[in-house]
Amino acid sequence: MLIGVPLETLAGETRVAVTPETVKKLKAQGHTLKVQSGAGVAASVTDEAYVAAGAEITDAAGALGADMVLKVRSPSAEERALMKPGAVLVGMLNPFDKDGLQALTDAKLTAFALEAAPRTTRAQSMDVLSSQANIAGYKAVMIAADKYQRLFPMLMTAAGTIKAARVVILGVGVAGLQAIATAKRLGAVIEASDVRPSVKEQVESLGAKFIDVPYETAEEKEAAEGVGGYARPMPQSWLDRQKAEVAKRVAQADVVITTALIPGRAAPVLVTEEMVKSMKPGSVIVDLAAPAGGNCPLTEAGKTVLKHGVTLVGETNLPALVAADSSSLYARNVLDFLKLVFNKEGQFHVDLEDDIVKACLMCRDGQLLRA
Repeated sequence: MLIGVPLETLAGETRVAVTPETVKKLKAQGHTLKVQSGAGVAASVTDEAYVAAGAEITDAAGALGADMVLKVRSPSAEERALMKPGAVLVGMLNPFDKDGLQALTDAKLTAFALEAAPRTTRAQSMDVLSSQANIAGYKAVMIAADKYQRLFPMLMTAAGTIKAARVVILGVGVAGLQAIATAKRLGAVIEASDVRPSVKEQVESLGAKFIDVPYETAEEKEAAEGVGGYARPMPQSWLDRQKAEVAKRVAQADVVITTALIPGRAAPVLVTEEMVKSMKPGSVIVDLAAPAGGNCPLTEAGKTVLKHGVTLVGETNLPALVAADSSSLYARNVLDFLKLVFNKEGQFHVDLEDDIVKACLMCRDGQLLRA
């Protein structure tokens, strides 16, 4: 099959959907790859590296005009115009963007949104949300360390002792756990909070203290268990108690990293303006939920701002700041997904009996399949 890999055109997007490593593997399966010139430059991959791996360098029309197009982000109107009806599109297409999915449907594309893959053991190798969140959690801590005007580890020097930074991490999914591990390596004292009781053991195994808020009703406990690997909205009674506990920790924190997201909904508010006011001057908040409105109402998406003496970082695409490794992991996710839509002869085949394929298929033959 002719597979095209275009240069990502969304502002700030530096990742690429295929690396020389995955080019070789796709070539070995009998596919032909056309990569747009410059597609991997921001991810530290040259055109020469793609050619050495067996790909052909082309222009945007050549990459987008292929039978299958592999992308990181959903194509723009200009990019869709270069794609042919019936082409297959694989990428992070935002399953909750109804207008975007309708545009793909109108373009007569067969589109697979990788974020929609179920959070099951079988789908782990193609879980783009986890692979990219892992990198986001790491980068969030590195940004916080850069913005924080003190050191993370405790140091005992001839000039005196420097205390270790206190880091509070709110939301302990993949990004939160990586943030804990990274902050621990840097020598910080860490506390973490999440609505799911099952993560307490993971938090403590990484060397952090879990901010425990007991459940008083069966409704609270059921909601806390979550569904499909995600947290569910918690009852207000529990949220009020959690808010009080978290507020105490935030007031003492030097760095706060928030990671709480609920798919298809605005991010929950975890750090209020009053809590920001209670923080010490020079403290830092890195809000990973900035693209969904932020876990703090003072966060400004795409900006780093100073409010009440606290630096708030609202980066909306942290994985793109670590483009080489982000692309490497994403390209492997894509490669593993493609194994499900190619038969043994290397021909494209949609098996709707496969739960992962069915979940990721957004549209086909001019029909929108995602409600």
